[in-house]
Amino acid sequence: MHVGENDIFTKEVFLLKKLFILLLSLFLVSGLIAGCAGNAQQEPVEENVTKETAQVLVSAAASLKDALAEIKSVYEGKNDGIELVYNFGSSGMLQQQIEQGSPVDLFISAGKKQMDALEEKNLIKIETRTDLLGNELVLITGKDNKTVNTFADLSKPEVQHIGIGNPASVPAGKYTQEALTSMKLWDALQSKYVAAKDVRQVLSYVETGNAEAGLVYKSDTIVSDKVRIAITAPKESHQPIVYPAAVIGSAENAAAADEFLKFLQSAEAKQIFVKYGFTGA
Repeated sequence: MHVGENDIFTKEVFLLKKLFILLLSLFLVSGLIAGCAGNAQQEPVEENVTKETAQVLVSAAASLKDALAEIKSVYEGKNDGIELVYNFGSSGMLQQQIEQGSPVDLFISAGKKQMDALEEKNLIKIETRTDLLGNELVLITGKDNKTVNTFADLSKPEVQHIGIGNPASVPAGKYTQEALTSMKLWDALQSKYVAAKDVRQVLSYVETGNAEAGLVYKSDTIVSDKVRIAITAPKESHQPIVYPAAVIGSAENAAAADEFLKFLQSAEAKQIFVKYGFTGA
């Protein structure tokens, strides 16, 4: 069969149309995809906006741990944007950390000696210093121990270990030394002392039976069901137990620390402190 030039021309036109349609389809599809991608990129992305939180760094005597934990929950619940960060330890150790430049906004000591030392070195804002709390020194034993009921009982042979805070760095240890000295027992009991880094370690010694007796603050006994108070040291046997507090001179959040300190002096905070065995200064 003879194929004419017109037939060849017609076929070429037909193929060109199909090619054109195919190319046009590809162009439209790619354009649609690009358009969708472009629209996706142009859609506003919701930013995660985090409100800036101000941290108040509080160095506090170990005996305040439980009371301040509850106060943290109450205070942060009422003050959005404030985070309380605690550092607990013996007052002497905390004093040294501040002297060495550790970041601290507020210091609460279990003794005046440590705060006095910082004040003498101009490391606190003197106008913020306040006597915040008081406490009592008590002799404790294991819950089932009936051997020790008086300070004189510490001389009994059944008592081989007596937990005390290190008098050089732990205010409770210093008060213990004063009390036992006034009772003329300090020197006689030297071989029995087991020195601890803070009062909570003394409490642990007695709870675990590593010491038959120990001297801690009354507030420390509130959180333990493994010890009993044998007797309270006479107030006249030692210097008054006072917890001074002050904003540190180099505080990065001095204003927030001062506001927290004011809250600690409020009726609401004092009610919590009393719950944990503290008294007024």
